[in-house]
Amino acid sequence: MKQMSCRKIAPPLSALIGAAGLLAACGGGGVEEALPLAQAQAAKETVVIGSKGPNAVSTWNEIAFNTVSVPASPSGLTPSERMPRPVDIVTLQLAVYDAVIAIAGTHQPYAIRPASPGLGAGPVAMEAAAIEAAYQVLKALFPSRGDKYEDAHASAIAALPDGTAKSLGMGIGQEVAAGMVALRANDGRETPLPAYVPGSAPGDFRGLNPVNRNLPLIRPFATLSHQQFRVAPPYALNSSAYAADLNEVKLMGSAGSAKRSAAQTETARFHTEFPDAFWPRNLRQFAMANVGLADNARLLALLLTAQSDAIGSCFESKYHYGFWRPSSAIRLADTDGNALTEPDPAWTPVLPTPNHPEYPAAHGCASGSVMEVLRSFYGTKNVAFDFDSNATGSRHHYARTDDLLREIRDARVWGGMHFRSSVEIGAEQGKDVAKWVLKQHFRPLD
Repeated sequence: MKQMSCRKIAPPLSALIGAAGLLAACGGGGVEEALPLAQAQAAKETVVIGSKGPNAVSTWNEIAFNTVSVPASPSGLTPSERMPRPVDIVTLQLAVYDAVIAIAGTHQPYAIRPASPGLGAGPVAMEAAAIEAAYQVLKALFPSRGDKYEDAHASAIAALPDGTAKSLGMGIGQEVAAGMVALRANDGRETPLPAYVPGSAPGDFRGLNPVNRNLPLIRPFATLSHQQFRVAPPYALNSSAYAADLNEVKLMGSAGSAKRSAAQTETARFHTEFPDAFWPRNLRQFAMANVGLADNARLLALLLTAQSDAIGSCFESKYHYGFWRPSSAIRLADTDGNALTEPDPAWTPVLPTPNHPEYPAAHGCASGSVMEVLRSFYGTKNVAFDFDSNATGSRHHYARTDDLLREIRDARVWGGMHFRSSVEIGAEQGKDVAKWVLKQHFRPLD
């Protein structure tokens, strides 16, 4: 297969902040040019994701992550600051997209059509719009964290040439940001929840004070509701399919498994980095992979929107079914009414099990949505890219979108925290959500 470009690693944000030319190259312009996107889609060639250098989209996504990730005390803060969520980064990314696309004029806006005329104003206006939209969203949602974005904003704006295009872009960014923040106000994150009471019947999740219970209550970005994509029930406890799932994870995911190789253990550990850090860092590369700023803005907005709604749908299904984790199921297999399973009261997974219900697997939902977006955006599953993990300090290469999905299915079983069907169903749920997002939003203009 002919490759579109060579992989290059972009410098970290810390190497750019404070430099005289901070973000001066934020309009793009990589070392190697790729085939035009439409041409690559038509040719169905392997798309090798390589960095063309940081731009306004990728840089402000990183600034947003660093802002949202600051631990906050609960008093005297805005709702976002009291309970920061990845959805705040999605809000910012959608504002960046709508601001940029108002000037590029190639695709439908997500929600905000600025009154200020800007169509065709050029790359300087587009860059100014992206920077200003991101900055204004952060300023509105995280006013007490200005140390994370004020200097970067001042430097980025100063690096752009003064003139009508810059002023126009900034005005569009401000207008779109205000509209997007208003649109996402009162998104449900602070809805009070009753105390969680774990179940005690066979199949019931046993966790105490489980996490992410409020995710199904946060308003989705694109889907009609999180219930819209609720998955079918998990396998019946007395079925042969359930027994096959249980016996596989019992064998391969136990702390003392003699069947699991060192490489399989490394793969399981690779995917245990906290998702709120793992995904933003690894997805950011796709906002540096395309020639134009508008394509980078659209792809990252698509990825984050689809993934956010997929995770919301996933946790709605999780808490609807409240299905038990392998650690409970294996120890209590004498209660499941299945002659094909046997209990092991001392069974322990090799890696810690997250404290939320089993079904479907959130890693499946997240990866399924992302890989479906990439497949659609580039018109092929032959998208080659690398991910890295701070859990292992290693980097994995994937030649196709399906490779990551396959690895995550295996990893969650080999780590002892999921049944295989949970990851498979989660991936399909994530794909379904992504297809909905792709059909309803970010479409080319007629």
